Amino acid sequence: MPKKLFVGSLGWNTKDEALREAFARFGEVTEAKVITDRETGRSRGFGFVTFANPEDADAAVAEMNGAELEGRTIKVDVAQDKPKGGGGGRGGGRGDFGGNRNRW
Repeated sequence: MPKKLFVGSLGWNTKDEALREAFARFGEVTEAKVITDRETGRSRGFGFVTFANPEDADAAVAEMNGAELEGRTIKVDVAQDKPKGGGGGRGGGRGDFGGNRNRW
């Protein structure tokens, strides 16, 4: 089963290919993605690397966490799944929005 890693503290100019190259020596990288700002296209300073083999991912965490990539000390850890579910909500019921309590 594949294992995804979170890579933080990336430089603003780090690209997907540089991320892939930095981690490829640990095993088969199925995806390497630097997350970018939608408007500017610039890196948001973090990305994800997915390994085909979980043991390769564990080796990468052990060696790359605290390592230097393109002049920056990066943070590497196992990625956490996003919580499932919708966005916020306002709760239920009609609520008392105008101070009109008990006006009969």
